Amino acid sequence: MSQEQVYKAAGFGQLVPRGKRPAIVVVDFTYGFTDTVYPTASDMSQQIAATRRLTDIARERGFPVIFTTIAYHPGEIALLPWLRKATGMAALVEGSRLVEIDQATGIQSGDPVITKKGASAFHGTALAALLTGAGVDTLVVAGATTSGCVRATVVDAVQSGFNVLVPADCCGDRAQVPHDANLYDMAQKYADVTDASDIEHWFASL
Repeated sequence: MSQEQVYKAAGFGQLVPRGKRPAIVVVDFTYGFTDTVYPTASDMSQQIAATRRLTDIARERGFPVIFTTIAYHPGEIALLPWLRKATGMAALVEGSRLVEIDQATGIQSGDPVITKKGASAFHGTALAALLTGAGVDTLVVAGATTSGCVRATVVDAVQSGFNVLVPADCCGDRAQVPHDANLYDMAQKYADVTDASDIEHWFASL
């Protein structure tokens, strides 16, 4: 059997129901990931532009827009196992420019910013409570990186009870192969992988 047949036979790849109260979580579009002066970053300008179109529309329609950042207190760095594996993340220190949301995203003062210590925007944060309090039924996840924090957030979103949509052109990674592989896997198991244009039309229909 082909790869597609194997996944279909296993019952993967079904369409995700879309509700009437969406929110957008923009994962880690911070300078540490978007400004190529830093070794942890890559060029995310196109993905940021596509995401900004959606966040601008979401705010106009009263849908929550939430950003995330990774930021460490200096005293945490030697203690966290992830930073022994991914040592470059140790540069993401509280108060540094690397952990600030890239202003090209169009972030507004009223947008909540979730500070996390690991990959998932849900683990150890108030994100699930914020979304539940806002009555959200469908979560759009964008940001960086596709294979890391976006994927982890998508998996935890599903496990937290949300239907999930991932606009591929709003997600970026350091390399194409992990980007593509993780989009494929998310599309089979956790989310509908679509694009910004589709999300924009869906928002307009609500």
